[in-house]
Amino acid sequence: MSRDARTGNGRDRGAPGKASGSARRSAAASRAGASGSTPAGARRGAAAATGRPAGDGWSDGLVVGAIRPAARLTGVLLVLAALAGIAAIFPTYLVVGGQELSSATGFGGVLAALLVPVANLAVGISLVRGAVPKFGLAYAGVVGALALGQLLIEIYRGSSSTARPGVEVIAGARVLTSSVDIGPGWVLGVAALALVVLAGVVAVAAWGRTVMEDGGALDPVRSGLAGAAVLLGVATVLCLALPAADVPDQLVTDPTTGMETVVTREGPQALLERPGMALLGGLLLAGAVVLCSVVAPSLRPRLAAVGGLLAISVTVVAAAMTGLRDAVSSPDLEWTVPGAGLVVTGLGYAALTVLAWRLRRNRT
Repeated sequence: MSRDARTGNGRDRGAPGKASGSARRSAAASRAGASGSTPAGARRGAAAATGRPAGDGWSDGLVVGAIRPAARLTGVLLVLAALAGIAAIFPTYLVVGGQELSSATGFGGVLAALLVPVANLAVGISLVRGAVPKFGLAYAGVVGALALGQLLIEIYRGSSSTARPGVEVIAGARVLTSSVDIGPGWVLGVAALALVVLAGVVAVAAWGRTVMEDGGALDPVRSGLAGAAVLLGVATVLCLALPAADVPDQLVTDPTTGMETVVTREGPQALLERPGMALLGGLLLAGAVVLCSVVAPSLRPRLAAVGGLLAISVTVVAAAMTGLRDAVSSPDLEWTVPGAGLVVTGLGYAALTVLAWRLRRNRT
């Protein structure tokens, strides 16, 4: 009987201990659930605060808040810029020295001219729909920064390039800017660039008020992406500083002596050789390429970094395709090493964009 009493007392003494441990675990679990310390709880809490679904179907725990009107306005501006850019391809661009020029010089010329407008159109529609807003805002901010320098160069080309006439390569033709008359294609192209710059300004203003976060799947490799992007940015600026298509030197034989001499022919002006507003535009473009290469990989969430890198990729690839078009369409021009370098750097940026896009966790 005494053994039974001791056993019973032992059971009675052990039961409260177990019960108290369970109670402590239950209380801790309740506190953890209430504070949202688990990733799922944090996503549910953020979703409740923003009024949007947590997006548990996304592999990296994406949380999207309410879409601000400024974000949709950015998308509208990108769509308008894309439509203006597409419409600018086919009319007369400029009349230089009595020669009418158009951007639609063959199939390759149309592809080169369509690349940026089509990308702007796709990203603009996604912003208007309210899908992944910081992806579109990052794209708009970066492409707007890059378009500012291009806008100044275009304004110089159509308005004041005759102040200091020189040989230029415009729309695949080697011309002398002795007289320049603007056409509807130039007006639409300048309007498209101005709308892109305005979209970039609105995107920067809307960035801080737009809620979009993820689980940080890209964080471990951001430094590596940034380093590679900076190297590509410096290489891109070096390639942009020289013409992508240039006039080859001419080999002349003296009929008297039979000696061969190399005669240098005047070629297109380099990016930083143009005066005035064009020089300022070239400096802004070069600085924007390097600065955006530093900033884009650091943008959060992961899809924002993808949007920033996509904007640089599209701009650099379009410049490379334009140089290749000039070399192919004109018998007086040949493709240069900087032009080939633009192709390499453009593909490098595209590879970084795909890498940032693919670095995400598997769906749960």
